[in-house]
Amino acid sequence: MTVPAGGSFQKILVGLDFSPASRHALEVVRVRFPGAQVRLLHVTDARVTATPDLMGGLTPAMPDPGLLNTLEDADARGLARLVREGEETEQVVGDPVTGILEAARAWGAELIVVGTHAQGAVEHFLVGSTAEKIVARSPVPVLTVRGPGGGQR
Repeated sequence: MTVPAGGSFQKILVGLDFSPASRHALEVVRVRFPGAQVRLLHVTDARVTATPDLMGGLTPAMPDPGLLNTLEDADARGLARLVREGEETEQVVGDPVTGILEAARAWGAELIVVGTHAQGAVEHFLVGSTAEKIVARSPVPVLTVRGPGGGQR
């Protein structure tokens, strides 16, 4: 991991899905990176209208605008509950991995922080890990933080 000039990250994007792991990652950022500019990002997953297919993938369906609006409103309230003075929030709709990476690039983030979840082997094989995909595709450093309890099941 390359640390920016000056030895500390100044612009940190925290990807939040409102899980205990992502809330824990946010707290780690607040404690470990005092003085950094922090942006809380939530991606409302537009794939919620997709249906499982026989091969374990998802078949996209036409998005239901009413459902999407309801989800966006709930997610906005979730972000509002987590943000502290001096922090910024951003909410986008789409695929979480792409949304986080594009938001980080557009904002000029020097570090992306995400929580990790414990997954069973079958779930991991079928859908992979959002955090792993972000690490693999990110041009900037990514800090993954295990949820409370170390991610043990």
